[in-house]
Amino acid sequence: MKPEEVRGRRVRLMFQDEARFGRMVRIRRCWAPCPKRPTVCNGYEREFVYVYGAVSPIEGEFDWMTCRQMNTERMTEFLAQVSAAHATEFIVMVVDGASSHVSKELVIPENVRLLRLPPYAPELNPQEHVWDEVREKEFPNRVFNDLSSVIQQLEAGLPRLAANTKGLHSLTAWPWIVSLNLNAT
Repeated sequence: MKPEEVRGRRVRLMFQDEARFGRMVRIRRCWAPCPKRPTVCNGYEREFVYVYGAVSPIEGEFDWMTCRQMNTERMTEFLAQVSAAHATEFIVMVVDGASSHVSKELVIPENVRLLRLPPYAPELNPQEHVWDEVREKEFPNRVFNDLSSVIQQLEAGLPRLAANTKGLHSLTAWPWIVSLNLNAT
């Protein structure tokens, strides 16, 4: 995209990351009436589904895509999906250093620019907090009989999370992000 095509467009800052969800249980604290002790079943099956996600902290919006693989081809699909969803905007997407983000085969849409985080700095990516929220609210102490049940839970939980724009804004709009001056000049 040429500078004159960017000028005047609204800039959308997004933070992107991938997460893996599967049949293995993530044990979490839970309450039980005294004197009972809660019990949680455990699953050891190593079946997973991946979710590509990108949060817009300032708007409190969330885009996602579920898939069975995590690779350059899926990342290209996700970027195309996000680009189409925000076609009139210029998207600055902050990504980590995953190999699929730096691959020469990665196709980056015209209205998207990728900005890499420093290595080993996941604490700078608010999308990590979105994954924590999904795991805490949708997957605590749950054992799934099959991978399709995990996918069903994601398909129910991700729209619920995305619908809560105030909650997403509160979770991800850190002071240093909100203070950025985002103008395409």
